Amino acid sequence: MKEFFEDIKEIKYEGPKSKNPLAFKFYDKDRMILGKKMSEHLPFAMAWWHNLGANGTDMFGRGTIDKSFGKLDPMEYAKAKVDAGFEFMHKLGIEYFCFHDVDLVVEDKDINVTNKRLDEISDYIYLKMQETGIKCLWGTANMFSNPRYMNGAGSTNDAYVYAFAAAQIKKALDITVKLNGKAYVFWGGREGYETLLNTDVKFELDNIARLMHMAVDYGRSIGFKGDFYIEPKPKEPMKHQYDFDASTAISFLKEYHLDNDFKLNIEANHATLAGHTFNHELRISAINHMLGSIDANQGDYLLGWDTDEFPSDVYEATMCMYEVIKAGGLTGGFNFDAKCRRPSNTFKDMFEAYILGMDTFALGLINAEKIISDGRIDDFVKEKYSSFTNTELGKLILDDKMDLKSLSDFALNMKEMATPISGKQEYLLAIINQILFGMKNE
Repeated sequence: MKEFFEDIKEIKYEGPKSKNPLAFKFYDKDRMILGKKMSEHLPFAMAWWHNLGANGTDMFGRGTIDKSFGKLDPMEYAKAKVDAGFEFMHKLGIEYFCFHDVDLVVEDKDINVTNKRLDEISDYIYLKMQETGIKCLWGTANMFSNPRYMNGAGSTNDAYVYAFAAAQIKKALDITVKLNGKAYVFWGGREGYETLLNTDVKFELDNIARLMHMAVDYGRSIGFKGDFYIEPKPKEPMKHQYDFDASTAISFLKEYHLDNDFKLNIEANHATLAGHTFNHELRISAINHMLGSIDANQGDYLLGWDTDEFPSDVYEATMCMYEVIKAGGLTGGFNFDAKCRRPSNTFKDMFEAYILGMDTFALGLINAEKIISDGRIDDFVKEKYSSFTNTELGKLILDDKMDLKSLSDFALNMKEMATPISGKQEYLLAIINQILFGMKNE
């Protein structure tokens, strides 16, 4: 079979001193960390849409890289993307992929034609999966690009569009189950509003939940045992989106009794757009037992939109992996929902971008293990709350043996007000810097 990337061989680990751009410096898949291989901590996935579809187009200019893979016929093009994608994943040692329905095939104006194409290409992908051992992390339906979804899919004002959205979800679920996907994602790309002057918020939220319940019921009926995910994002393309951040999405899921089937797929760039840190969104998801999967990318703090850059910030990756390890790992994986910058317009750039991302998270994992093993951060957090855990009063409060009056009586008999333990933020940041930069990452 023709190689699409014939000048690029399998990417190997060569260590931190290597200057080979097509080698891993820190991602050593068999390295043991906290009792598991690095590859087990970091189940990486290729995003079908960016890696095989994004051609560098932006709002001001045409594409800068040809990703037609030499094919013009819709199904030949779809199969060429499959061949290229599996070659790409094999050469990088990536074990998973993620997809939208219309990433796999060109959408036809007739949904029946589109569905026939999806049946054919998913059969082809399944054979490739059998040959290579590469797996599907999750699937989803693109319900934001087509003009029919200008007012959303679940939040649409049109019952006929709502029915079309249901048809897309059903087919995407069928394919996800066929490909043994671990999860199915709802990204509410246009589930939101531009102005409240023309919006019935309660009506739209009810309809979104109704559609999700239909998806859960159908998915379970055809044997889907995986998680459903919501991927929070605060804005863009809509000015306000209903899945604004982790807290908002969790509240929605609990309000509509969807929390037994859904977890969250957290994206780093979406966290910063919501005014949060990446690790904040992970922590909120984890303490609510809803941390499912991660879209591994980063944004540009100088720009107010979703730039989907490949992760390079080791500090952020360290804080991410600290949260993931503390949460006991992911039920999903790390999907590189990231694209090369517009001037990075060669296939070699694609490989180098994934090497950057995989090495960044490998460094994050190595550093997170050192922070946990060092113990000073965990010890301080325990000490900070010690008046609740190590005193008679604190234990009575935590055991729910005090009411408001008894606490008030206690306070009135105190001879002097206690002084809270210092937060010591600067000291803790110094510890992190010492671990990140004062010790070798080998």
